[in-house]
Amino acid sequence: MKIGLFFGTFNPIHVGHLTIANHLAEYSDLEKVWFVVTPHNPFKKKKSLLDNRQRYEMVYQATKDYLKLEPCDIEFNLPQPNYTINTLVHLKEKYPQHEFSLIMGEDNLKNFHKWKNYELILEQYELYVYPRISEGSIETQFTGHNRIHKIDAPIMELSSTFIRKGIKAGKNVRPMLPEHVWAYLDEMLFYR
Repeated sequence: MKIGLFFGTFNPIHVGHLTIANHLAEYSDLEKVWFVVTPHNPFKKKKSLLDNRQRYEMVYQATKDYLKLEPCDIEFNLPQPNYTINTLVHLKEKYPQHEFSLIMGEDNLKNFHKWKNYELILEQYELYVYPRISEGSIETQFTGHNRIHKIDAPIMELSSTFIRKGIKAGKNVRPMLPEHVWAYLDEMLFYR
């Protein structure tokens, strides 16, 4: 099975994440998309992160009604800080029957050359890149690369940071979140 890996802290997961993942599951050759909940991204500050299991629960709540979308906690038991290459190696060993690909926004592709072992990742895995409205241009070394697929997905400029700030300020952010995620967040009083 061909599985797309959508990495993120998902703090919280929102309708933008779901829309992009569902688009890839329905309109590309990926058969499923796994939301890989990241415990700690070396490029992000950790203080605003909810507990790993709480974020996993939100991803579960968001995806439970979609057959082609699943949460994945594979990184919870890997040494931290973790790097994508380590997760890919671990997944390949654990699920040799699957073919894995990476899903990322154009903004991440700009910094892909800074990732640990990015050449090895490109050698062994395909990248599915969704559009973002952002400044600057993509590294020319990645333009036209045969393992990088630019996907004509909807442009979703919605961020978890914006949602967290909105909740803290008492704004109604409910339309930006999957229904089950909103119910869970509201019940747990997260981000207030």
